[in-house]
Amino acid sequence: MRDTRHEILHFWFIETDPILWFQNSPAFDGRVREQFSVIYDMAKDGLCNPWKNDADGALALCLVLDQFPRRIYRGAAAAYATDEAALLVAKEAVHRGFDQILPHEQRFFLYLPFEHSENMADQKRNLELFKSMEAANPLAYRTAQRHFRTFERFGRFPERNEALGRPSTEEEKRWLAEQVS
Repeated sequence: MRDTRHEILHFWFIETDPILWFQNSPAFDGRVREQFSVIYDMAKDGLCNPWKNDADGALALCLVLDQFPRRIYRGAAAAYATDEAALLVAKEAVHRGFDQILPHEQRFFLYLPFEHSENMADQKRNLELFKSMEAANPLAYRTAQRHFRTFERFGRFPERNEALGRPSTEEEKRWLAEQVS
């Protein structure tokens, strides 16, 4: 019997070179789109919710709802459409202690929905979670701090403005220009 959850985890953590996790790669985006668009649609519709009842399933569901749309719909509002659903899965998984039984590399992706949230309480929780694994992954904690500072400054993530159809303030425009240079 096919276990989609483990196929997702195998794809992300075994088949995929970690350098691709945070690069803008049309080829990788295409692979995710081709292999996982159907499962993303199912997860978006709540059909994969039973997965959240164990650590591997919750992690797979977070990947599908948080990471996959960022590749399937890169640059479009749909890239962020399931952020709230991913965050709810992550919150429940952390509450149930699932994060504590995952290796750091996997725990990182269970925490990312907190980092992607445009809510101050979630951002503060994000810092706590990444601080807890700073010794194993200091770069992840520094990145969480940088995202927190951006959110604290603007109350949102300006790099999403165009995709979400939000007008940027003059300060955000200057900040965005600095990020590209």
